[in-house]
Amino acid sequence: MFTLNYKVTTSCCDENGKLKLYSALQMMQDCSEMWINTEAGVKKYFEENGMAQLLVFRQVEVNRVPVYGEDLSVTTSVYGMKPMFGFRNTVIRDDDGNPCYTTWSMGAFVDMSTGKLSRIPAEVLATMNLDPQVEMEYKDRRVFMPKENVVSREPYKVMRNDIDYNKHVNNANYVRIAQEFLPDGWYVKSMRVEFRIPAKMGDMLAIDTAEENGKFYVDIKVDGNSSTLVEFEK
Repeated sequence: MFTLNYKVTTSCCDENGKLKLYSALQMMQDCSEMWINTEAGVKKYFEENGMAQLLVFRQVEVNRVPVYGEDLSVTTSVYGMKPMFGFRNTVIRDDDGNPCYTTWSMGAFVDMSTGKLSRIPAEVLATMNLDPQVEMEYKDRRVFMPKENVVSREPYKVMRNDIDYNKHVNNANYVRIAQEFLPDGWYVKSMRVEFRIPAKMGDMLAIDTAEENGKFYVDIKVDGNSSTLVEFEK
């Protein structure tokens, strides 16, 4: 388990002084990245073998959106490990300890020189400190785009500021792009994101949207294939 503390500042807020979902995702991501410093065995193996953990799915449940000036804590904990995948909870709490965002995510272990999945040896996995699962509704990690009433939107070109140190679009940026297509007045209470194919600098992203049964879907595509599929629920 690892915790980072934050204050909601102006750069994190929307026009109403509330924490942007994009900014909350960045906090979660930073906390998860820093967590590896608490697991010496895994960190050493990753560094020596050129490996990284790439996010393949995240579910977010929004309990309350914090506002400007609030103090927050972000805690991440790993509750499951397999040779090629890891599972974690990340929770953002307010100063009173109440959960504002509750999430679970799945990461894949990847050889960065090949971009392919890579197994972690059992003896390395055995060094991991696992925590209990956080209580929440765990939804299916597979997200499906509706087949009807799909609308093609203006394409988006991947720019420098979209890229992170893994040399592809940062996970939070996919959600930032997807949110631009939400209807006015749509306040997100729940979200599922399935990350499929990394988009890179200069890629032209085709974007389809659809609305069905109180949910809004954004399918971000690279070369005709789904790169990231986001499901927003209000």
